[in-house]
Amino acid sequence: MTVKISARPNGPYLIEGECEVYDPSGKKLDTTGKPKIALCRCGHSSTKPFCDGTHNKVGFQAT
Repeated sequence: MTVKISARPNGPYLIEGECEVYDPSGKKLDTTGKPKIALCRCGHSSTKPFCDGTHNKVGFQAT
């Protein structure tokens, strides 16, 4: 299955399709049953590496 990654304007990376996500220590994060996930780009999410919508509060602007 092809994985689709889209950068949302001034928002997260949306990943559609089955994928594996690992934290900085190499621990695999559970994405079971999630056909779409959002990864933080702003660096302010309290649920990193996943997006929690904080980019809206901090006024994140993608370059």
